[in-house]
Amino acid sequence: MIRIQRAGERYAGGDPGTGIDTRHAFSFGRFYDPDNLRFGALLACNEERLAPGAGFDEHPHSHTEIVTWVVEGELTHRDSAGHATVVRPGDLQHLSAAAGVRHVERNDGDVPLVFVQMWLAPLEAGGDPSYEIVRGIADATPYALPAAGAMLHVRRLEPGERAGLPDADTLYVHVVRGTVRLAGEELAAGDAARVEGEKDLALLATGEAEVLVWEMRGA
Repeated sequence: MIRIQRAGERYAGGDPGTGIDTRHAFSFGRFYDPDNLRFGALLACNEERLAPGAGFDEHPHSHTEIVTWVVEGELTHRDSAGHATVVRPGDLQHLSAAAGVRHVERNDGDVPLVFVQMWLAPLEAGGDPSYEIVRGIADATPYALPAAGAMLHVRRLEPGERAGLPDADTLYVHVVRGTVRLAGEELAAGDAARVEGEKDLALLATGEAEVLVWEMRGA
């Protein structure tokens, strides 16, 4: 089964008056949808746009694996565990909130910041928070997230290029930029596909494209 969520079907959130524009793929905050709480381990897939100088002040998280992918600009991250980092396009940031952590996310640059932030439920609650950043992650090297029983694949494709998808119980396919075709469906930036029980799937780039694919256990 493949279910498509178009970019225009995302919930509009954030705080545009302060330069924060958010598009939520799942039930989030005041946008409550009991039929759209999660998919597999994935609890959130937020497209964030921060104007220069805008950001999220210090706020708490717990029992959540937070993975961030910067599309444009630079993200300044600081957390209560002592990490202070600038995350750039092509970098992957993973903050494991565990029993509890606080962090700040800001656009301290002079150009707009665009990033995708994904929250996953851990298999076990508790523990100590941890932080990792992978600079310039390669397409051929998936990022394993065993704490959530998941793996993230990055696909950067040229027009006409094909890329096979893993055979897994559950896949979540998010188009970061460009256009691709999946099982006969054309997907554009901001579109996503929720895949269950399908085999031998592939992406076909109909333009230059960048796609994030979560491989997960069950649904």
